[in-house]
Amino acid sequence: MGALHPQVVHFAIALLFVGVVVRAISLATRDRVAFVGPMALTLLTLGTLAAVAAAFTGDAAHGPVEAMPGLRPIVTGHEEWGERARNIFIVVVLIELVALVLRNPQRTRYALIASTIVGVLGLGALYEAAEHGGEIVYDYAGGVGTRSGDPAAVSNLLKAGLYQQALVERRAGRGPDANALLEEAAQRFPSDPEVMLARAESVLIDRKDTTAALALLQAIRPPTDNNPVRVRHAILTADALIANGQRDGAVAVLQQVQTDAPSPRVQQKIDEIKRGPATSPQP
Repeated sequence: MGALHPQVVHFAIALLFVGVVVRAISLATRDRVAFVGPMALTLLTLGTLAAVAAAFTGDAAHGPVEAMPGLRPIVTGHEEWGERARNIFIVVVLIELVALVLRNPQRTRYALIASTIVGVLGLGALYEAAEHGGEIVYDYAGGVGTRSGDPAAVSNLLKAGLYQQALVERRAGRGPDANALLEEAAQRFPSDPEVMLARAESVLIDRKDTTAALALLQAIRPPTDNNPVRVRHAILTADALIANGQRDGAVAVLQQVQTDAPSPRVQQKIDEIKRGPATSPQP
């Protein structure tokens, strides 16, 4: 059941946020727009059911995620805020049911005002739960490989991690470290042309070895049905050729790709090369 948590939780968030807003609107419009009140009740009920399901599926999912280093406190916080949100909206639905059976219009209105106020508090708890959930997914990659059990998901995580860490090292001026990470990626994913392109780019940028970069690029055969990869391969090859003093060769490579798979990026690069390097003004 844990695999269903990402899907269920989005229903809870959408239904409850809209439900509270519609209930607030109903307080001002129920005498003129009859369907707004029942609509709010329906949304809040469905959203609360989704919140109950989200908490249940979240309990089923949190075990393997908590086992990941550094994630236990964040997962625990996410779980606690999710349970708070669920409990608050159960109270909201109970208030809505009380309002439904009250015969006194004034008391009914007070009950609906209470529902709105408690619902707003619930939205605050729901926001905190969602924020913690987003932190688990986007800052810690929690759940990758555990949702479906597919080893390929973990491989994708490793691939992304090596690439992103290489960018961090490059921005920090640690070119050799960036290259080492992308060399490891190339060893682990030798059949992935995009990984091999990232490796060649690293040899060119981080190691500044144009000859080795050209050799790697010549060994890569971009898929004929993947134009973005072909374009990237051509532009990297052109950069390596220019760095090696072969501007005409760079233009020839780009023109060949532009003929087979026209691209504004390639044409822009051709025009840039033909204009030549910028010259400093003479004093």
